[in-house]
Amino acid sequence: MIAALAALLLAAAPPPADAGQLARKVQTFYERTRDLEARFQQTYTYSGFGRRQVSAGTLKVKKPGMMRWDYETPAPKTVAVKGSRLVQFEPEENQAYVDERFDATAMSAAVTFLLGKGDLAREFGLSTDGTGALVLRPKEEDPRVESIALTVGPDGEVRATRVVDGAGNVNEIRFEKVKRNAGLPDGAFEVKLPKDVRRIAPPGAER
Repeated sequence: MIAALAALLLAAAPPPADAGQLARKVQTFYERTRDLEARFQQTYTYSGFGRRQVSAGTLKVKKPGMMRWDYETPAPKTVAVKGSRLVQFEPEENQAYVDERFDATAMSAAVTFLLGKGDLAREFGLSTDGTGALVLRPKEEDPRVESIALTVGPDGEVRATRVVDGAGNVNEIRFEKVKRNAGLPDGAFEVKLPKDVRRIAPPGAER
């Protein structure tokens, strides 16, 4: 009787998610996404110190190659990429890091998938964890990323990411109130800096 009941329950349970199929669903969703806007909450856990930092704000993404993170808490900060230009502006310090020759390939795959870039199945070993999240492990050693876990919605949208780097630090981001293909203007990725802002030049740049 118990064996028959167990067999019935197993038959009724949904089949486990196939990692390859899940990766293709994510890939397709973001390849078909022209632009995206969302609220985010980020929790960064430092392995060496055992402390956490929680941040929140808004994310904007648009193809080709535009991304902007506006942090509201714990302190205002904007990080924006538009083509080969990277700007990080900290209003409270009135300082900005500006790189006019930013190489977007230096960005971690943990965020570039939002731009529909790369091939998840080619670049990562794929599996799923006990929660059904898609787990990505780089096929080539990368100190920035040891593993990436993506919590995936029914349409292939990523609702949360969990990135563990080579030092054991954990970066978790949850997305809410996602708006997709709403027609974000290019101007939304321009960062207007105050005239008296203190500029920090990238390493090796002439001052």
